[in-house]
Formats: sequence, structure tokens, C-alpha cells
Amino acid sequence: MSTKFRTIFISDPAFEQGNLRLITVKSENLKGRNDISVYVPEDRSLKDLPVVMLLHGVYGSHSAWLYNAGIHQKMDSWIKNGEIKPMVLVMPSDGLWGDGSGYLPHSGFDFEKWIVEDVIAATHEMIPQVSTKSDIFISGLSMGGFGALRLGAKYGSVFKAFSGLSSITHLDQMKMFIEEDVTLMKQESVIEHSVLETLRANKGNYGPFRFDCGLDDTLLPANRELHQQLQENNIPHLYEEFPGGHEWSYWAKHVFRSINFFNNQ
Repeated sequence: MSTKFRTIFISDPAFEQGNLRLITVKSENLKGRNDISVYVPEDRSLKDLPVVMLLHGVYGSHSAWLYNAGIHQKMDSWIKNGEIKPMVLVMPSDGLWGDGSGYLPHSGFDFEKWIVEDVIAATHEMIPQVSTKSDIFISGLSMGGFGALRLGAKYGSVFKAFSGLSSITHLDQMKMFIEEDVTLMKQESVIEHSVLETLRANKGNYGPFRFDCGLDDTLLPANRELHQQLQENNIPHLYEEFPGGHEWSYWAKHVFRSINFFNNQ
């Protein structure tokens, strides 16, 4: 089989549990190896399954959604109960730069192309249930919400729909979470720093999207402002608020809304 990568490695099915697979791939964009956790529905005979990419927030990695939200167990239950159609979940590392890469190109690495090109290519190569016919969706929390909303808008030809939970809406908000100098992450175009400006710049070229935030979240004012600005710019979207803070108990509960949003596309 031809491959995009110099090296790509996948877990042995004999030792996998919870319908999970682990891909380790050497990426030119990251100048090294990184991991991708993948949830594949139990019925391995299914083909052309939709793919939902879940991006983690600061401090986390490819396993964050598994061991802080039990997303694989939730998917098993939702599929079994008929709430969600079978889907593949792809959960990549962000590239492991500092406390969080922001899913942007900087510091000699392209964390954006890692997500948009490498992770998708690795999934196509290593997961037989996924093909070029598979719809691809993207969601994430906090820093991952920033990545999902920005990349979903910028790469409308790649992602059919997108969603954010408790999202950072502007790069400057990374200062609230990381110790690294945010100026190291700055882009030539300030459009790349803002979810709003990315949505405005690509208006008409992306699919439906939603985002939500907790009523006790420190990012609530920023999410409310984004919602208002989108209304003022006549950009269709779904915005919701629920009880909760910037915490895993909120994301574990409300990630269903993102998955179901994609399920209904």
C-alpha cells in the first residue's frame, strides 16, 4: 500500500480494547512522530463511515477525550440505542508544543496542516471503514474549539460541518491558559487570529456550524460576543448556553450535541 508518510504504525487488533485503535505517524509538518486515537464502531464490516475529528484543549493530548469524557463508551451506547448512526471518531494530538499549539502554523511547525492534511490521510490509510466517500466533521473544546471553528470555516471543502465547545474565539485568549509567549503563535494575517474574521473571510464557503458555552465559563463573554457579531454579519449558526463551567463534566455531557448535530447533516 502506498503511503503519504515515511513511517506509520497502528495498534495490533489482538490487544485493542473499547473499539479503539492507536495510530502513530511521522509527520513532516511536525518534524517527528505524533499519535492519533481512533474509535471505530464495533461492526467492522461497515464502509464509508462519517468521520468526526475531536480536538482537545490545552494540556491534553490524543487520549484526552477518552480518559476524561469516556467518549468511546458514550459512542458505543449512542450507536447501540440508535441515537447516533455509526461514526468513526478521530482524536489527534495537537502536536504537543508547549501547553498547547493552537492548531496554527508557528515555531517551525505546521500544526494546522498536521490536522487538515496528515491526520485525515492517516485515517484514510489505516482505517478500512473510512474512504474518500466519508463525510468529515470537526469539533473541539476550548483551544480545540478555536481550532475546530477556525479550520472548519477555512477548509469548507474538507469539513462538512463543525462545532465548538467552550471555545477560545481569539488567539489572545490563549494567554489565559498557557505559559508560553502567545506572540510566538502570531500569523502574518490577523484574520487567522480570530474565529469571527475567519468566518467572515470565508463566508459562503463552509457548511453549517454550532457552538456552545457554559454559564459559569470564563470564556462565556467571548462566546456571547461572537454570537452577537455573527448575527450582525448575517452569518447563520446555532449558539447555545448550558449550566456548567470550563470543565470536563460540561464537555462530557454536551459533546453529544455536537455529535448529534453532525448526525443530522
